[in-house]
Amino acid sequence: MTMDFHAAHNKRSYASRTAAAGWKQLIEQHITLKDRLAVDIGCGGGIYTKAMIEMGARHVTAVDFSEKMLEAAGENCSSHSAIVRYVRADAANTGLPSYSADMLLERAVIHHLNGLKGCTSEAFRLLKPGGTFIVQDRTPEDSLLPGTDTHIRGYFFEKAPELIEKEIKRRFSSERVIETLENAGFSHVEEVKLWEMRKHYSSVGELSVDLRKRTGRSILFEMNNEKLEQLISYIETRLRADQEISERDRWTLWFAKKENG
Repeated sequence: MTMDFHAAHNKRSYASRTAAAGWKQLIEQHITLKDRLAVDIGCGGGIYTKAMIEMGARHVTAVDFSEKMLEAAGENCSSHSAIVRYVRADAANTGLPSYSADMLLERAVIHHLNGLKGCTSEAFRLLKPGGTFIVQDRTPEDSLLPGTDTHIRGYFFEKAPELIEKEIKRRFSSERVIETLENAGFSHVEEVKLWEMRKHYSSVGELSVDLRKRTGRSILFEMNNEKLEQLISYIETRLRADQEISERDRWTLWFAKKENG
């Protein structure tokens, strides 16, 4: 089975965390968000919509194809309702005005799409001259790094190698992403790797509870409950029961600039 983003019981799957300080620092090294107009495409539960507001964005348009995700984002960003607009639309056809954004983010979106051309062309259309498009996702190499006590995701594929082919098929190489961005008209495309802090757990038991919820981990929806319990048992054997865990995820970010004029 795959994750149903429209189901009410999955509504909070992508709203239970806050953006890591390291993520914010990396973004601020490349773009100033203060008083800028931003668009968060594939906003999910609004974690990064909220982060961009906290980083000084004047207004954020949160876009998602799921009404339930938008509801969760609205709840997550309720204290900033005056400066957030919610739009139900696809990444390749947002319906938003051209030249209306200074910055556009697509985090963990492209691996859910059939191709890259539509979303990159739409991003180019939406950005003002001088605007920045930030794409964040995993490459095949990011996905298959080995499991450690900080990279828990690596254990998924050690225990369930049948997921590897499915995972690789939905990931784009960095070369493909860069080529598509350049073909859409972007210039100065920069690739950056990031070990993003995901969550701190006081024990392996706390991690196991989170894994059972599959919170924010769509790949685990490919497992039935029996397979998931086998995975959790495997991870528990690889870690000390009493150890604290600071889980980090490996990502690639591409910063693409739209030329002035």
